[in-house]
Amino acid sequence: MKTISIINLKGGVAKTISSMNMAHILAAVHGYRVLLVDNDKQGNASKILNRHGYSHPGVAEVMTDRAVDMAAVIQHTDYAGLDIITANMNLLAANLQVLLDQSRQQQTRFKKALQQVSGQYDYCIIDNAPDINISTINALVASDDVLVPVTIDDFALDGLAELKEQIDNTKEELNQALCFRGCFITQYDRQNEADLQGEAYLKGLQGYPVFDTHIRRTAKMKPCTFERKPILAYSSRCGAAQDYKAFVEEYLRKSGAVQKM
Repeated sequence: MKTISIINLKGGVAKTISSMNMAHILAAVHGYRVLLVDNDKQGNASKILNRHGYSHPGVAEVMTDRAVDMAAVIQHTDYAGLDIITANMNLLAANLQVLLDQSRQQQTRFKKALQQVSGQYDYCIIDNAPDINISTINALVASDDVLVPVTIDDFALDGLAELKEQIDNTKEELNQALCFRGCFITQYDRQNEADLQGEAYLKGLQGYPVFDTHIRRTAKMKPCTFERKPILAYSSRCGAAQDYKAFVEEYLRKSGAVQKM
């Protein structure tokens, strides 16, 4: 199982949308078995896939239970091949509890839990909060690749240096296999000169690889969240749906994956 963290310390850059749509496309288009981990207390990925709530264990229990039962934590979604571990506001208290628990290692709880199901899935996608807390550190320790969605605006680069430093520190101290696979641009408007210049500037930065595929801004994205559907299921012909398909294909190609379909 290859584990991918999607993260940016800046909010509003389509982390959740990208995580959920990448996971859905890997399952629906490429035939992979995919586990989506909602690692944000807001639980938006869980909401879009209609699994949000407080009656079922989720990421909070992964963080706090010494012998977590992954079969009890993982939920099937309405989409074949796509399962989810949900999140809610309980994750906030769970993170605090972990920091106070000195009886066992704090940073490897995701990794140990996901190892239990590594043979059941081809990919695990972790949707992270716009923060560096103990659960996001756990995600980086458990991950093989990091992907960073970026929107082009005056604050596009805010937090990128700090995030890169955290990735490098995690790689050096806790996960030597961790790879910063690169940034990808979301909400892109090719008619906007600022987006064109911002993309060129980002691609010129040293140490920040950028995917060729960018995700176009589309009017279909907001209504698909209200409909609680991935963009490919809501409007398969819209620009963003096609872009996410192309992005997944570019990722698979660059990561050396053997495509199943």
